[in-house]
Formats: sequence, structure tokens, C-alpha cells
Amino acid sequence: MVNRVLFLVFGLFTLLVSGQVEEQPLDSVTGKMIMIEGDSIVYGSIPLEEVYVFSKLKFKSYKDKLRYYILRRKTLKVFPYAQLASERLQELNDRLAKIEKTRKRKKYTKKVQKYIEGEFSDELKKLTRTEGQILVKLIHRQTGETAFGLVKELRSGWRAFWYNTTANMFKISLKEVYDPELVEEDYLIEDILQRAFAAGKLKRQKSALDFDFMALENKWGQANSKNK
Repeated sequence: MVNRVLFLVFGLFTLLVSGQVEEQPLDSVTGKMIMIEGDSIVYGSIPLEEVYVFSKLKFKSYKDKLRYYILRRKTLKVFPYAQLASERLQELNDRLAKIEKTRKRKKYTKKVQKYIEGEFSDELKKLTRTEGQILVKLIHRQTGETAFGLVKELRSGWRAFWYNTTANMFKISLKEVYDPELVEEDYLIEDILQRAFAAGKLKRQKSALDFDFMALENKWGQANSKNK
């Protein structure tokens, strides 16, 4: 099992960047307050962000090691597309919330959908089958909706059906979900993402799904240790 230690570093980083931190004494009951140079707000504490510190990767066999690194290459390749899809969907929903008339909402949705298709199509055609399936899972991670559900919402149920049927011809299901709690490959993808976020290789974006990565690490780490 890969051990992880939580470090609180965001506050320390803020102190280093700001250059100077002044402590403003109040009284013996409240203790001291903190004022960061250039900021007019006095803080009783500094908000801290949890950062994962990862131990060295360990594999049971060369085959498992090869599998992980191939999965990493594919995940790092397609994640930016899933991230972009999430951002575009958020923009769409924010805009639609401001449009009252149904006809104008449908017109705008169709316009954005065509724009997204044009933005993605050329690059997505270059993906392999496995890369395409990973992308479908990551879209679910980022949006909370399956690719099938998004197509159905933006177009129609009939269009979504045919999209899924076409994808199935290439062994890709648009209904595929991202479930790192039950599917080991999805857990490995999450491990790859968390390491990439920490290393600055990918822009961190919180998952729309509800899961605890530390709990996943403990679960799969214990399962793998029993199988050794």
C-alpha cells in the first residue's frame, strides 16, 4: 500500500510569496492576529490547502508496471479534453440560466453544441479506442454526467442512442461511468491524475463526483497487499 502524508503548505507558500508577515497582538485571550503585507484584512488564521505527498510507485510485476505507464500516457493525453468539456458545459449552463425564452435557449444550445463538436472533432478522431473510452470516463468525472447523458440533454434521446450505437461499433460505450471505488483501472486513473496535479503536469480541477481519494488508496492498497 502506498502511504500518503497530508501536508498543509498553502499558507507557507503565501508567506513566502508575500515576503513579510506582521503579527498584530490583541490580548492574552485571543492571542495574535496575522496581517499579510499588501492585504488590508487581519486574519486569525491562514486557510490551508491539503497537498498529497506521494511515495514511490511499487508494482507486483513488470506487466503491472507496463500497464500503469501506458494508462498514464493515455490519461494525461485525454484529460485536457474532459476538462475543457466540463468548462464548456458550465459556461453553457450559466448562459442558459439567463435566457428565459425556450426558443432562444434551444437555439443557443444548438449553437454551442456545434461549436464544441468543431472544437473537439479533429483531435478526437486521432484517439485510439482505449483513449476514447478513458475520455468518456473522465467526462463523467468532470461533469457528473455520462457522455450519453450529455448528448441526450443537448440533442435528443434518439441522437444519443445512435451516438452510443456508433461508439459501440468501436467497443466504446458513451454510458460508461467513472467509478474508482469499484473499478481498479478507474482508481489507477485517479492516482495518475492526483500525481499529475501535484507535479504541475495537469491543471487541477475537482471532480464532480463524490469520493475520498485517501479512502480509495487505503482500500485498493489493502486489496493489492492481500493478493501478493
